[in-house]
Parts: sequence; structure tokens; C-alpha cells
Amino acid sequence: MKNRHHLIYKFRIKILIGILIISAQSQAFTQNVSGIVLDKSNGKEEPIIGASVNWLGTKVATNTDIEGKFSIARSKSKKLIISFVGYKSDTLEISNENDLRIYLISDNQLQEVVVRSSSTSLDRLSPIHTEIITSKALAKAACCNLSESFETNASVSVSYADAVTGAKQIQLLGLAGTYVQTNVENIPSLRGLATTFGLNNIPGTWIQSIDIGKGAGSVVNGYESMTGQINVELQKPDLAEKIYLNTYVNSLGRGEVNLNLAHIFKTKNENKKWSTALLSHGSSMQTTIDKNNDNFYDLPQYTQANFINRWKYESDKMVAQFGVKYLYDTRMGGQINKSPLSLDNLIYRFSNTTSRAEFFSKTAKLYQTKPYRGLGLIINGVIHDSKSQFGFRPYNGKQETLYGNLIYQDIFGNTNHSYKVGASFLYDNFDEKFADLIYKRNEIVKGAFFEYTYKYLDKLTTVAGTRLDFHNLYGTIFTPRLHILYNATEKTALRFSAGKGFRTANPFAEYFGNLVSSRTVRFLEKINPEVSWNFGASLTKSFGKSNIIIDLFHTYFENQLIGDTEHPNFLYFYNSQGRNYANSAQVELNLIPMPRLEFKLAYRYSDVWQTLGKSLGQEITVRKMFVPRDRVLFNVGYALPFDKWKFDFTVQYNGIRRVPNLSTTYIHTSYESMPIRYAPAFANINAQISRSFRRWDVYLGGENLNNFTQKDPIVTPDNPFGSRFDAGSAWGPVVGRIIYFGTRYKLGGRL
Repeated sequence: MKNRHHLIYKFRIKILIGILIISAQSQAFTQNVSGIVLDKSNGKEEPIIGASVNWLGTKVATNTDIEGKFSIARSKSKKLIISFVGYKSDTLEISNENDLRIYLISDNQLQEVVVRSSSTSLDRLSPIHTEIITSKALAKAACCNLSESFETNASVSVSYADAVTGAKQIQLLGLAGTYVQTNVENIPSLRGLATTFGLNNIPGTWIQSIDIGKGAGSVVNGYESMTGQINVELQKPDLAEKIYLNTYVNSLGRGEVNLNLAHIFKTKNENKKWSTALLSHGSSMQTTIDKNNDNFYDLPQYTQANFINRWKYESDKMVAQFGVKYLYDTRMGGQINKSPLSLDNLIYRFSNTTSRAEFFSKTAKLYQTKPYRGLGLIINGVIHDSKSQFGFRPYNGKQETLYGNLIYQDIFGNTNHSYKVGASFLYDNFDEKFADLIYKRNEIVKGAFFEYTYKYLDKLTTVAGTRLDFHNLYGTIFTPRLHILYNATEKTALRFSAGKGFRTANPFAEYFGNLVSSRTVRFLEKINPEVSWNFGASLTKSFGKSNIIIDLFHTYFENQLIGDTEHPNFLYFYNSQGRNYANSAQVELNLIPMPRLEFKLAYRYSDVWQTLGKSLGQEITVRKMFVPRDRVLFNVGYALPFDKWKFDFTVQYNGIRRVPNLSTTYIHTSYESMPIRYAPAFANINAQISRSFRRWDVYLGGENLNNFTQKDPIVTPDNPFGSRFDAGSAWGPVVGRIIYFGTRYKLGGRL
């Protein structure tokens, strides 16, 4: 009997122990969150191997296994972040959920993940300080071309290069746009001879978004980024409206028509897709504008025709894009009638005809089971031909370019350690002649690069890159760059950057406006490449949907090309290894106090200096000309529900800037004693109202509504063949108030 009770007792003990074990296992199980991370972009579910899974603000992290599965200990944090290279990150609110099934959206591109929100935003994931101008921001102004797409941007300022040609130029971090590497879909584009009118030649209706990176850019795209990098994304064939028609006319007589067509071809295999798009643009202004009555066209008469035909092929194994572009632009300016002081039947005219043919292809190989891996090839070819006349002095320039860039990306172990490696090739052939000056060069550059990215949860991202290029004219070029993003808190981000830049200058194209003068052009020595170092830091603090951004950047040059216009009769080109530097500080406040209402207030301070004097055997450091010391931007935008009515108002304040002394009695004899002259500060007011219908948008706006113009932008316009004639020193608006009206027609879906 005792033995029976003893056996029953032992049996109960075993059951109790079993229950305790099961309970403990169950308890342990409930302390973990498990799930699977999948990709179903191609219509079927595929596990994502090596995806990073971590709790926000903690060090608790793991990675998905070969089946895409994970298990992670629960944390006090309720936000679970899932991220992977080539995919958009996802953040989940977790309470008691388990056995999660998570789908990440693939970017299908060899580029970093970008988070886009309002009309302008900051790329929160990029360690490079990158501002994004979305299509919503582009609609705030007329945006007839790229140069007019920065009206509401605080970092980039745009102005006319002179009072005759109509060319536009930009400034970033206090320096000219020539130091900004401007790409179109990651292809270096606005460089070489395109520097002169390139900003005028990209229609605004073609633009999908613009990314503005401050500081030295990624080594993947080359060595020419010195103060920043602008990348323009154009409308994609598979995403654009099947019909997009834009018309524009302004009070000066300028008219434009833009027609974009897109079509997707249906195939039996849903995983394979062809699409194409035709982007076309035509604009013209044939009116005579002379508001200041100086007998010179305030803006040149011009006609431009421009188109792109692009194709895209996409399957589960590759993505390919290719196409052709063509541009034809002709313009005529200068004197309207013969000058009364002219003894002969002479009239000063400026003319330019530009033709540009281009082809491009971008191919990416996709690895379905390893989406963090990618192989891409970019090829681009350009023939750019420019013919101009400046009075009696002709200019002919031709550029032939072939560019290739091979990029491979992968990971070391897991997605916390990723890298890009590749090789590039650049062929440039320049043949220029101005008057009796001949400027030729043939450049062949073979390069290789490596860029390593380290990510520590959502706290730290470090990108270290280096390039080694072999230049047939200038030898070996070593380009190191470093970018760091540190998220101090969920709402506070710090960025640091440092990097070297290198570029060969194009004096005639970059100082094109100064050729509209009687200046004698002289090269004091052989022009060497420009070499610079850029260092920067920025702070971003978010509160709700609003934020404040503070950034500081310093650029100094080991060598800089000087276009010396201190002498009224000469334009000297020479190298300068003296103190040539730029300091830029900016504070920007973006407020969204309520839905559909946005405020932007920004202040920028620029402190830019150059060392001049080689023409007289002297050396003196002075402020660089035409750079405003202070700039303030204020923009407010408001939209009614469903964006039926939209209102935008912008004020730009431009501070004083040093300008050349062009007095007809001034004789330049010494840099130490030369008088320093400043142009006055001025403001511009822009506004626009737009009304949206089902398929139509109608917009009415005005630029420079306060009607500010620079007085006497041309020196001695009544004697353009005299020794003191100069039209290349414009510092303010040449024409006054402009009123414009336009329509947009959009037919969604696909042809």
C-alpha cells in the first residue's frame, strides 16, 4: 500500500515538474518576438536574408536567417525597426503581437533609401546632408527650367550671369555652381561647355525631384564634387502620367509648351515589363525688351527645342534604362539699334547657337535571393557644339564626352557592413577658340573607387570612401571622403563630413558673361586643375512635423582658378595657391503648425575670400565678388482641402556684395590701393495661386513683384566698341516685374 502511494506521489511530482518546464518554456517564448521578413515585389514571396531587426533606442538587435526568420527578445521599447540595404525601412508598434509577417518594399535601384514627406524634406537616412525638392515644391513656382526650380530653396541661390546672354548661374555654400557636381539621374551632366546655359536647358516639367547634397559627395559619382552635389531625377516611363501637357506664357512675351507621353507595353509574362516615354519641350521669346532704355535687349530673343526618348525594361533579374536626348537652342541679344555715337554703320550683337546630342544607358542586375547585392553599369555619350558672336569676336566650342561607371554593391557578413566598389572611365575632348585664343585639351581618366558603410542600429551611420584616378594630363588623383550620421535621439541628428575635390576648369564657359565686354582676355600661365577640401557639420532637430536645421561648412582651395576682373580693360586667368576659402553658415526653420500650412524661414551667411594680384606681381586677399554676404528666405504655402486652391508667397532678401569698380575714370594701378565697391542689398517678392480640377491645373503668379532692377547694368551702352564697354557685371535683376499664367493637363493611368 505504501509502495502504491509512493508511486502515485512520484508520478504527481513528475507531472508537476513537466508542467513547470512547459510553463517556463512558454514564459521564455512569450519574452521573445518572432517573425519573418519577406519581399513580394515580383508577385511571389521571397525571404529577405540578413535583414536587420532592432528595438528603437536600444542595443537589442538581430538579423533574419536563411529563411528570412528572426526571434528577438522583447524590450521596453515598443518600436521594432526592420531595415535592409535596397529596401525602405519599416517601423512597427509592438505590444503582445508575435509570429509577425513583414513585407519590405524594394527600391530596385543602386542608391540609398530615401524618406520623402512634404514639399521639401531632409533625407533622414543619408549621412550626407541632403535636401529633397519634391514635385510638390516644384509646383510652388513656374519652374519652367532647372534654374527656376530653386525659388523656394534656402540653400541654392540663382542669378543672371550678365545683362545680355540670359545665362543663369547658381551658388551653393557661397561658391559658384561650377563647384557643385550636377547630375541627371546620377550621370554627371552640367559640366564642361554645358556650364553656360545648362541650367536653362532642363525643363521643369521633366523633373520628378531634385536632391541637393551639401559638402563633398559620394566617391561613387566621381571626384568633381567640391561644395555639393545636385541630382535631378526625371520622369520615369513606368510611373509618369500617360499624357502631361503644360503651357506657360508671361508678360515679357515668353511662351512654352511641354508635352510628356508615357506608355507601358503589355506582355504575357507579368514579371517582364517594357515602358517608354517621350518628353518634349519648346519655348520661345521674340519680343524686344528694353525697360531701362539703354538700347540693349534686357533678355535675348531665343528659341529652344528639346526632347528625350527613354525606354525602360524591368524583370525579376534586371532593370535597364536607355534613351537619347537632343537640344537645339538659338539666342540673339545686344544692341537693338545702331548707336548714335557710332561713326560707322556698326551695331553690337550677341548671338549663340547650341546643339547637344546625347545617349545614355543604365543597367542593373538584381539578385532575388540576395537583394542587398547589385551590379550596375552607367554609360553616357555627349556631343556639345556651341557657336557664339560677341560683337566682332567669335567663339566656337565643341565638347565630346564618353563616360562609364561600373558599380557593384554587397555586404560583409550582414547589412550593418555594406560596400560599393567599382571602376569608371571619362573621356573629354575640348576644342575652343575665342577671337585669336585657342584652348584645347584632351582628357582621359581611368578610375577606381571603394566606399564602405557601417550602420549601428539607428544610432550611427558612417560612410568612408576613396577614389584613385589616373589622369593622362595631371597624373594620379587621390580623393578621400568621409560622412557620419549620428542620431543622438529619435528627434535629433548630427552630421559630419570631410572630403577632397578635384576639377579641371573651363574658363570661357564659366566666365561666358564677362566676354560681353571690350575686355582683352589673357592667360598669365598654364591653367592647373582646381583642388579643394570641404569640411561640414549640421544639426537637425525635429518637433512634430516641423524641424530646425543648422549647418556650417568650410571650403578651402589648394589651387583655384582666378578670373580677375579688377582691371576695367582686362580679364586675366591665372592660378592662385594663396588664401582662397569660403565659410557658409545657415539656419533654417520649417514649420507646419496645421495641416496644409507650411512656413519656411532661413538665414544664410557667406564669407568668401580670394587671393589676387598676379597680373601686377602682387598678392592680396579680398572678398570674392558677386557673393551676397547675407541671404534671407521666407516662404509660406497654404492649400485648401484636396489641394483645390493653393497659395504660395516668397520673399528673398539678398545682402550687399562686392562688385568691380567700372567707373570710366578708374585706372587700376595697385591691388593694395584699389577701392572696394559694394552693391546695395535688395529683396524680391514672388507669389503664385493655383487651382486644381479633376485633370487640369491652372496657375497665375508673379516674380519680382516689388519691381526691383539694377540701375545701369551695362557700362557705356552707347559705345559698345569703346574700351570701357562691359555687360558682364550684373549683380541684380535686369528686368522688373514678371506676371505669368500657365495650365497643366494630366491624364493618369497608362497608354
